[in-house]
Amino acid sequence: MRGRWLKKGLAFLVMGLVFVGIMGFIVMELWNALVPSLFTGPVLHYWQAVGLLVLSRILFGGLRGRGWRGHGPGWRARWERLTPEERERLRDSCRKWKQA
Repeated sequence: MRGRWLKKGLAFLVMGLVFVGIMGFIVMELWNALVPSLFTGPVLHYWQAVGLLVLSRILFGGLRGRGWRGHGPGWRARWERLTPEERERLRDSCRKWKQA
């Protein structure tokens, strides 16, 4: 049983590294095809492209490990958890915000 989980974990790690490697190459090629000719920017090397990919993930995706799926429960689930009084307060604050 434990061996199966180890194999799955190792396979997941390898696939993740392959994905990052391929994405780094794609970022490098797209950057080098567009940025130097359009904006006279620098040419990127492979590891710079991987660093740019990681930096963009940190800045725009966060570090919580939620992947690319979204940010937890949606508004519908949050709305359903509110009491009727909380819903009315939220509606009122939205109306005031729209009027401002």
